[in-house]
Amino acid sequence: MANPVLDAVVERAEEIRALGPANESLGRLDDQAAKVLRETGAVRMLQPKKYGGLELHPREFAETVMEIASCDGSTGWVSGVVGVHPWEMAMADPRVQEEVWGEDPDTWIASPYAPMGLLRPVDGGYVFNGHWQFSSGTDHCDWIFLGAFLADEKGERLNPPRSAHVILPRSDYEIVADSWDVVGLRGTGSKDVIVKDAFVPDHRVIDYQRVVDGSLAEEAGLANPMYRLPFSAAFPLGITSAVIGICEGALAHHLAYQRDRVQITGTAVRDDPYVLYAVSEAAAEIAASRAALLDNISSLYDVVAAGERVGFERRAVGRRTQARAAWRAVRAVDEIVARSGGNAMRVSNPIQRFWRDAHTGLAHAIHVTGSVFHVAALTDIGVEPPQGPMRSMI
Repeated sequence: MANPVLDAVVERAEEIRALGPANESLGRLDDQAAKVLRETGAVRMLQPKKYGGLELHPREFAETVMEIASCDGSTGWVSGVVGVHPWEMAMADPRVQEEVWGEDPDTWIASPYAPMGLLRPVDGGYVFNGHWQFSSGTDHCDWIFLGAFLADEKGERLNPPRSAHVILPRSDYEIVADSWDVVGLRGTGSKDVIVKDAFVPDHRVIDYQRVVDGSLAEEAGLANPMYRLPFSAAFPLGITSAVIGICEGALAHHLAYQRDRVQITGTAVRDDPYVLYAVSEAAAEIAASRAALLDNISSLYDVVAAGERVGFERRAVGRRTQARAAWRAVRAVDEIVARSGGNAMRVSNPIQRFWRDAHTGLAHAIHVTGSVFHVAALTDIGVEPPQGPMRSMI
């Protein structure tokens, strides 16, 4: 199938690569890097056509994020994270869609979704407070999704807890400068965000459970099946695609670097069967990770396209596949970096940047395998997983 965004990205690949060091130095995407994403349409791939979006297949979205990340990890990461937000905004109240995109369909929306805020009900809406970390690409965004727990009139969190996604304009939150000083993905500018006593009207609050179970998309009357994917499939897709793309970039730089390299022993890498074996094994592992992720999202799409809901058991297997794909690819990168020699660690060599970016991406919460693997194994043997935190990422 044709993917015009991927074609546009490939045409500007060298420009994206060249901006990588500038992104890292700035601690956010360079303005030109953000401009490339806007001009190629990378962030509008899952956006509704009503507001200038493309509504492409999620597989095409993943392939494009991988391509961008293979050129520069931070640019790919931002395209993957910020690029998912239009998918959820398509389900939101039409009033907030118009507020966000009515004048400019290229308006970007940040996050994070971690429920680090509290919503206290008042007449017509809520009073909102909280402090969040890891708002990727936030300097280039004018609106934001923030995760929250609902509170009672006294400001005490409800028990059992109820979570929500809250939509705010830039004027209602503070981006904390200099709060993103890390070893990898430095160019993502994933800074802290603070909200103090912001009033949020009812129409800008989304019940998280309705996103998870797919009922929000159904009620919104969205015809494109991709809007009925589970949140636990759509949101991780952008992040894991970026990690796998970063690993593909690391492999490409490793191969180019090794082509004419002579080791300290005097043996050319091209004549060293042990290194060549490791290179081939890593290449196969990264390719397998890519195939697993793309096959997983395609099969989930086929389920919803057939008019069916994706049940909990299938969601758990999907998350296991997605998380494992990231780990498999990053471990493969470790094998080739360990055979790249000391000069690969020089700042002038992009291999070390891709290596750092891959490991930082792997540290994201959606790649924590413990509870995901636990729950997936329980469903495999026909045991109902317990309610509570174990289910929260599925």
